Amino acid sequence: MVVLDQTTVTERRDLAKRFLVRLLIVVTVIVGINYIAWRLFFSLNWDAWWIALPLVLAETYSLIDVSLYGLTMWRSRPRDAPAAARPGLTVDVFITTYNEPVELVIRTARAALDIRYPHLTWILDDGKREDMREAAEAAGLGYITRGDDWKNRPLHAKAGNLNNALMATSGEFLLILDADQIPLPEILDNTLGYFDDPLIALVQTPQVFGNVDDNDALGSQAPLFYGPIQQGKDGWNAAFFCGSNAILRREALMQLGIVRYVHEVERAVLKALKGAAGVLREARRTKGAADSTIDAALGKVSTAVAATRVAIAAGEPLGSATYQLQRQITEVSRGLVADDLELMARDIEAIDALRMGTDGDWDAIIDVGQNIDALAARDLSPLGAVTSVQALLRSIDVDRSDEAQPLMPLATISVTEDMATSMRLHGMGWKSAYHHETLAIGLAPEDLGTALKQRLRWAQGTTQVLLRENPLVQRGMSLAQRLMYFSTMWSYLSGFAAIAYFAAPVIFLVFGVLPVNTTAFEFFLRFLPFIIASQVLFVVTGRGIATWRGQQYSLALFPIWIRACTTAFANVYLKRPLDFVVTEKARQSGPNWNLIRPQIIVAVILAIAAVVGIVRLILGIGEPIGTIINVVWVVFDLIILSVLFPAARYAGYQSEESPR
Repeated sequence: MVVLDQTTVTERRDLAKRFLVRLLIVVTVIVGINYIAWRLFFSLNWDAWWIALPLVLAETYSLIDVSLYGLTMWRSRPRDAPAAARPGLTVDVFITTYNEPVELVIRTARAALDIRYPHLTWILDDGKREDMREAAEAAGLGYITRGDDWKNRPLHAKAGNLNNALMATSGEFLLILDADQIPLPEILDNTLGYFDDPLIALVQTPQVFGNVDDNDALGSQAPLFYGPIQQGKDGWNAAFFCGSNAILRREALMQLGIVRYVHEVERAVLKALKGAAGVLREARRTKGAADSTIDAALGKVSTAVAATRVAIAAGEPLGSATYQLQRQITEVSRGLVADDLELMARDIEAIDALRMGTDGDWDAIIDVGQNIDALAARDLSPLGAVTSVQALLRSIDVDRSDEAQPLMPLATISVTEDMATSMRLHGMGWKSAYHHETLAIGLAPEDLGTALKQRLRWAQGTTQVLLRENPLVQRGMSLAQRLMYFSTMWSYLSGFAAIAYFAAPVIFLVFGVLPVNTTAFEFFLRFLPFIIASQVLFVVTGRGIATWRGQQYSLALFPIWIRACTTAFANVYLKRPLDFVVTEKARQSGPNWNLIRPQIIVAVILAIAAVVGIVRLILGIGEPIGTIINVVWVVFDLIILSVLFPAARYAGYQSEESPR
């Protein structure tokens, strides 16, 4: 008889669970591809292409979405507890604030003072409030705000606040907390051990909220994300920074700041070189064609500029490449000046000779005059072009005077600094870890309006990163890491798919237009395996976590996701401003149905369509199976949207200890 110890039993159980999850992933993807292939090639109703195509595109989106989720779960990594924190490490605790109540910030800061591992606690006050300063000093806390260097320069919201504090402190590690995230005393003891690995740059812990009841009407808790999803990303070394409750290695951030600084200077140099090439092309086109000497000189400079661009692309240091270019331009300038001086000397001699003894020789006078005209034209064309090139190169601002400080370690390309920062760290070869333990308790929004602002900001920031630094084309990361970041960004495109899912059954029930050209049997034969496998996959990978509320909000908030995508696009490509919205910590005024007006309109249309469908069934109009399917579909959509109605009426968290 073989007796297995507990460790062996646990390992075998884990292997069995992993095998089951991977089997479900494979089955889901296979039946999903089978369904979408059938929809694309065999069941589209081309007579109603205007709804058939959007619907199949929405279904394709969902297949990609569930496939990315499956990839995330493929290497899910629940970590064991790290080693104990080594003594002697230096830690700065940053508490970021802008306009939150002073009492709330101080409560968080006092809890930070009680963190057991030795550290320094700093309040980073972006509101520059005197009462906040006084309260911090009275509590024995460090206080940092922006200096005059930031006046009339981009502030970069929370990222700028943190970057400013980085230059004013020196701890080896940083614990970053939002103003409402109250840390537990053991937060550093339980996480600093990860940094024994010298490549770990980030440890992210969950964000959990203490003012949310079991019903969670606003969907504030995110147990699927702060759990299986982050653990899945962690398995691919892609667990990312979520803005708070995270510990970061200063060395990694400062290295990132230096690399980004060099990148920005290089981009400025290449932009100047591109502009210089344009100036030279225009000069050769307008002036060089008429004078071989001028064309040769400008050709030399053009060749030098092109060679410099190639050298920089090949990795030659910027300083040496641009220095050599400046020397070559100076040589050409000297040659042009020497030619002009020689021409001027000859013409002066001719003028003197004419003045002394060629009285009445009008042909000679005309020749000298033409030489002078040519000289004037040459003075304006080649030297002007060369001087413009030199001016472009000398205008490169290595001190980044447009910014408050040259180094910006935390990314400033988005209204949310977290994801872009961790993506860049991963691109540089650093590692991250997700520690699945509640080590801080925060405050969630207590009304729908504030919750929607928060979600809009998250979605806008994520979409900005996608548009500015698409992870799929970033160097330094593995393919899996790129897909892990892309999957989060991809999820915010669900708003566009939701429109097709809401519109298709309504169009059929009201107008009798069916986007699918097939029989009910064929449809269910391919659709049901996909939808069932997808839901089973969510249930198994969720490990008992309720995921239904999250699925409801992912579709019900479609106007927010669409607005986030369109406004982020306008910001990135049309340069329209995108204001940073700070999430309110206190409850706003009562229900505002205008916040969910689009969803109410959609719900009314769906309800009318359901009534029409039921009437069609009663009167025997149309194909009954198709009508039943679409009525059920409409009811499902109404259930999805129903999550917003209690959310709009939500009166805030009612504490048993201090009823309101």
